[in-house]
Amino acid sequence: MKWDPAKYAQFGDYRDRPFFDLTARIHADNPRLVVDLGSGPGNLTATLAERWPKAQVVGLDSSPEMLAQAGGRRATTPNLSFSLADITAWVPPEEADVVVTNAALQWVPGHRELLPRWLDALRPGAWFALQVPGNFNSPSHTLMRGLAESESWSGRLSGVLRHDGVVGEAAEYLRIMLDAGCDADAWETTYLQLLPGENAVLDWVRGAGLRPVLAALSGEDARAFEAEYSARLTEAYPPSVHGTVFPFRRIFAVARKRE
Repeated sequence: MKWDPAKYAQFGDYRDRPFFDLTARIHADNPRLVVDLGSGPGNLTATLAERWPKAQVVGLDSSPEMLAQAGGRRATTPNLSFSLADITAWVPPEEADVVVTNAALQWVPGHRELLPRWLDALRPGAWFALQVPGNFNSPSHTLMRGLAESESWSGRLSGVLRHDGVVGEAAEYLRIMLDAGCDADAWETTYLQLLPGENAVLDWVRGAGLRPVLAALSGEDARAFEAEYSARLTEAYPPSVHGTVFPFRRIFAVARKRE
């Protein structure tokens, strides 16, 4: 599946805010190595390099398109680098003091089985922070799945959208972290995002959640699907003179390996 960095960044302020809410709970003083799993276009990874200028900060992503966008940041930030990597095959190196993964694990089947392995590999005192979307039962996703599973589209979109068990709840991530010998904190936040313009929610999901559908369909079919989906979204999220209110639930968990 190809990513469009420009489309992903269209609502940058809204997409970035949970990252800063997450990383504010990391209290590492002088980390040696900071790893961002699923670093995307790299703009948020760069803020980690600015926060910890003495650390080596590495962003890992499986999308060549995202890494191409991120690569230009290295010239101005010498302690920052990016690499193409599959998260499922990654193991924390011994010197990793901080690991962050923001809005990425929902794309990794079986990540809840990977978490104990990653946490076990971390040295005492190291930090692990994750954030995932918790809106898979919201209208933006249920309407998309319902349309994809309809008689008109199921033949072309069967199995394309994952939803059952894509992410855990905050309590599950908390338990995993505690069982792994960490002090941990988990919480959730629902942001009431005020999106501007026409077809605002459609524009939002084009940046991430709708990507598998668009990748599976031809150009003409993609446009037809979007037209049907957009009509349903407008009913679920009616625009107002102020914009379109789009509730977006996020799940957070931060762990520190016990000394």
